[in-house]
Amino acid sequence: MPIDTVDIFGSDQAGIHLASVGGVLFHPPELPEPTVEILETCLGLELHPMTIGGSSLVGALVCGNSRGIAVADIATEGDIDQLTAYGDVVVMEGGVNTAGNLLVVNEQGAIASPSIPHEGLEILAEVLAVDVASTTVAGQDVVGSLAVANDQGVLLHPDVTPDEAMLIEEVLGVKPMVGTVSFGSPYVGAGVCASNTGAISGTHTTGPELNRIEDALGFL
Repeated sequence: MPIDTVDIFGSDQAGIHLASVGGVLFHPPELPEPTVEILETCLGLELHPMTIGGSSLVGALVCGNSRGIAVADIATEGDIDQLTAYGDVVVMEGGVNTAGNLLVVNEQGAIASPSIPHEGLEILAEVLAVDVASTTVAGQDVVGSLAVANDQGVLLHPDVTPDEAMLIEEVLGVKPMVGTVSFGSPYVGAGVCASNTGAISGTHTTGPELNRIEDALGFL
């Protein structure tokens, strides 16, 4: 099944709790077994349970691709050691540390929040081994909460501007589409976690929204 719905600890914000990075899904430990089975079946990724600095909001704190991973500076040495098994790791500091909220990454490129300083963009480009461009989405800088991408497409906040969408398409190398999640929320990055084979959204997401996610991320 290319797309399914679950709630994580009672929250329908799947993208905040789950981080799809290359071939692995980082997820909070102690998820119910039926939820774990849905994640495994739908996303087709290796599952790695962990917290970041004790937080279960893994998707908000981790972002990356098959070559590199950005993580918030609340990560412990043990957390970083676990992440290093899956790629080079950069620790984001200085008040711009919620990596999952501030980055949209696939194997072709990365979109970064304007709140990340220029020197940080250079480090991210080196670690992720892709071109990195800075832009807002719908005029907001929490780009990771406003977009969800894989190597086949990207779903964006409905109010994304034409200039923003054009830059995102150029950098990520995929066609952009707009949509909502969880019965009308424009925060599609917070609400959806996606791989190249499937996506997970919260249980409040409607049928038309699920169809839009499938279309945008290349599952149809």
